[in-house]
Amino acid sequence: MLVKGWMTDDVITAGEDTTMMKAFIIMKEKKIRSLPVVNKKGRLLGIVTDRDLRDASPSKATTLDVYELNYLISTIKIKDLMTKNLVFVRPDETVEFAAILMLENKISSLPVINDKDSLIGIITQTDIFKVLINITGVYTGGIQFAFSLEDRPGSIREVTDVIRSYGGRVASLLSTRETAEEGCHNVYIRTSPLPEDKLRGLVKELEEKFVVLYTSKDLLGEVESRRIRIPG
Repeated sequence: MLVKGWMTDDVITAGEDTTMMKAFIIMKEKKIRSLPVVNKKGRLLGIVTDRDLRDASPSKATTLDVYELNYLISTIKIKDLMTKNLVFVRPDETVEFAAILMLENKISSLPVINDKDSLIGIITQTDIFKVLINITGVYTGGIQFAFSLEDRPGSIREVTDVIRSYGGRVASLLSTRETAEEGCHNVYIRTSPLPEDKLRGLVKELEEKFVVLYTSKDLLGEVESRRIRIPG
């Protein structure tokens, strides 16, 4: 999947002479954590984050009064706070590559720029989560089976044939060799929900014929209510 299919292209930006106070207000109103800084031609100059603004804010222990604090914050420009050495991604690069860039650089979003260095979008960790949900098919299939299968042609087909024989519909299928034993690959198959009697029979047959790492049933009905309530 490509970045251009998941990025936000209606990007909220600011000019380099925007004040720190104005940046605070924009981020709070728009509920965003980073603010790209561009020039009048739309070329990306830098990015300022909510952390940058917090770090630049006067300490609560300051002796300045409220009027002096407001004046100070209203005079600081984000061009003096923004990060100029930017990590970026191109629209035709993969979402997986964008995730690596975020992970390795410990950042939560990436500006998306074209070959003219103009800002055309932004992709965030939330967008990456949406991609994960999409490719795993969790909303359409609440049961996931994990297998350690021989790394040979036809091994996955043997498993899916058994699943289909019980009326199971494959919602997604993922495979990796990175965490698998030598000569094997780990395969994760998500299926549509099944009646309990069929699910028990399916699990029994799968465990008899293959190496099943786990079977997990996601309780999607609990998404809204899944909270820890601590007595006050």
